[in-house]
Amino acid sequence: MVTRLHIGKRMSEAVIHNGTIWLSGQVGEGDSVADQTRDILRQIDDVLAEAGSSKENILQAIIWLADIADFAEMNAVWDEWVPQGHTPARATGEARLAAPKYKVEIIVTAAVK
Repeated sequence: MVTRLHIGKRMSEAVIHNGTIWLSGQVGEGDSVADQTRDILRQIDDVLAEAGSSKENILQAIIWLADIADFAEMNAVWDEWVPQGHTPARATGEARLAAPKYKVEIIVTAAVK
């Protein structure tokens, strides 16, 4: 069975199947990379909780930065948030995001608790 959370015309916020949760790309509000990253991580916490999981169960994270020069600023926030001993497989790259105001987008895949 496939369960979808917050189904929209174009995408769902999350899809759950066979014990795995796929989140859509999360973007955040704020003027700085740090602010947007904090907002995104809060959203990830919320969606994972709704899906029956938590950040300790993240399997993989894919992070897109509008400017790779912001890598250290994003990592400073990430490192405070990610639980040590439960760090996921992760990749980070530079990409043009959906709108110029976005500086960070994070996509995660997690296991259900």
